[in-house]
Amino acid sequence: MDESAGFGVGIDVGTENVRAVVMSLNKDGSLAVVGYNEGKNAGMRKGTVANLTGPAEAIDRMLGEVERMSGYQVTKAYVSINGANVMSAKADGMIALGGIDHEITYDDMERVENAAVVGRVPANRTILDVLPLSYTLDEQDGIKDPIGMTGSRLVMNASVISVLAPTAANLAKVAECAKIDVQKMVPSVVAAARAVLSEKQMENGVAVVDLGSATTSVAVFEEGDLQYVGVIPIGANNITNDLAIMLQIDTDTAEDIKRRFVTGSFDDSDKDIIVRKGREELTFPREEVYQVAQDRLKEIFLGVKNELKTAHYDHRLPEGIVLVGGGAKMREISAFAKEVLEASVRVAMPKGFGGVADAIEKPEYAAAVGLAMMATLEGGAAPAKKQKRKSGGGKQGKSGGIFAKIFGGF
Repeated sequence: MDESAGFGVGIDVGTENVRAVVMSLNKDGSLAVVGYNEGKNAGMRKGTVANLTGPAEAIDRMLGEVERMSGYQVTKAYVSINGANVMSAKADGMIALGGIDHEITYDDMERVENAAVVGRVPANRTILDVLPLSYTLDEQDGIKDPIGMTGSRLVMNASVISVLAPTAANLAKVAECAKIDVQKMVPSVVAAARAVLSEKQMENGVAVVDLGSATTSVAVFEEGDLQYVGVIPIGANNITNDLAIMLQIDTDTAEDIKRRFVTGSFDDSDKDIIVRKGREELTFPREEVYQVAQDRLKEIFLGVKNELKTAHYDHRLPEGIVLVGGGAKMREISAFAKEVLEASVRVAMPKGFGGVADAIEKPEYAAAVGLAMMATLEGGAAPAKKQKRKSGGGKQGKSGGIFAKIFGGF
């Protein structure tokens, strides 16, 4: 690794797992993965924090290996946020600029952004990001960047991503317990999109579906911009739990059956499913297993279809739908999703990076890689200190300026 390289860290805090990626920005502008790790999480429920200690300890343990691999101490990161209360909404604002020869400045851009969001977002929600979609300057619309242009009246149309305030505040406390300064909170599906989508796809129209363990997130892009974000409170673990209940087995055995025998094609084989548990051999009717998994998968993708309808993008995505997340590892899941969603579907994974990136070219790492990209390219990547991590997970320190740092910049 180039010793003078800048670096960025992404931490994907999922309900079941936490994953981190450390990425370097080299002198030639290339990105390389220099560290990664994942570990089991605890204390999360459907993407939100249920207790502080579990996720903080999980992050702390997981980052120890990341730092040993990369040789750098992790003190700040872009962090994913999830949960059914993450949402996007369209907003617009208008400001008067004065005379027609007024040249638009960054101060004007900040003013029109404030005009678009003030009073539009409920007091119990925290704004994660304001993404300009287009500007109208006097009578000219469709402007992407009005800086330096002249006019007397500026209107901004934007997509505002927000979350319930306690959800963001509690995740910030988790990071603080793990001694991590959160540079930015990003919906996991938005981060994943950054890692797997091309500019062409985002321009033409595409949706990313992040199929996690407890939630399924949807993000829609068109004309190069994020148009919509929604989260469904069901995920791949619901299939496992359904199998455990219906077959009267423990969840570990149910997960083994799901991974080994359930595929998106649901073939018409009549052979029973046989699994071994210790010295015991368990036999289950394949048709029953398939029916349980198929019913839950259909519910998940019908939920995705409903999100696309809500966003007014059902049957309006030339580039189709891209699946990421741990649930996307199910064999032939794209075939099943294509049938339900009535659109082209493919499974994607982050590719095209140097370093040790080949080890994390997996759909479940998409969000962590995307977060690391954003942290490296947007978050002011800088050389890190070569120090060992001091374990501090689960021990809540004094509350400093972390909330202002997280929320003040959006």
